[in-house]
Amino acid sequence: MALKSLIKSPWILHFDTGSCNGCDIEIFATLTPLYDVERFGILNRGNPKHADVLVLTGPVTQKTRSRLLNLYEMMPGPKLVMAVGDCACSGAPFVNAYNTMGGVDTVLPVDIYVPGCAARPEAVIDGVVKALEKLGKLAAGEPAPPAHMREAGDIPLEVYDPEAAAAKAKAATAAAKPAAAKGAKDAPKEEV
Repeated sequence: MALKSLIKSPWILHFDTGSCNGCDIEIFATLTPLYDVERFGILNRGNPKHADVLVLTGPVTQKTRSRLLNLYEMMPGPKLVMAVGDCACSGAPFVNAYNTMGGVDTVLPVDIYVPGCAARPEAVIDGVVKALEKLGKLAAGEPAPPAHMREAGDIPLEVYDPEAAAAKAKAATAAAKPAAAKGAKDAPKEEV
């Protein structure tokens, strides 16, 4: 089934709807060797016709609304929308700004919310994992409501838990330190 291949290698389209670029930097940090999400098959694509997950940052502005809707319509189904950062999740701190419409869910149905200012790379990766879980449910035949029937209140809010992610990252770092220390002892010393 085509959905099974999506779960193994989701392609992501990232679009900034008007943010300060803090979350954008963190999203692109996931592509660096430190996190290297491409090793899991997660690819950042520039063409909406090839994307499975639409990753959005920033509050939706008046000017980006039509572009956002156009990108969403061009994506093939099944497609998921992930709002990254406080601006995309709720529109804060730009809630009463004259040129913004609020969070992404005022324009599109959001499947995954990743709050934070700026959202950490670990949180972004956790959000993609949750998106893959949703795609897995679709692959298993569990029905999803049609996009036109989903309202912001009907979408389950999947909240990133920063304390759990920090504990997980701390445990992974602690586990990696002995191996790194052992490798450092064996390496020849260089003088600078």
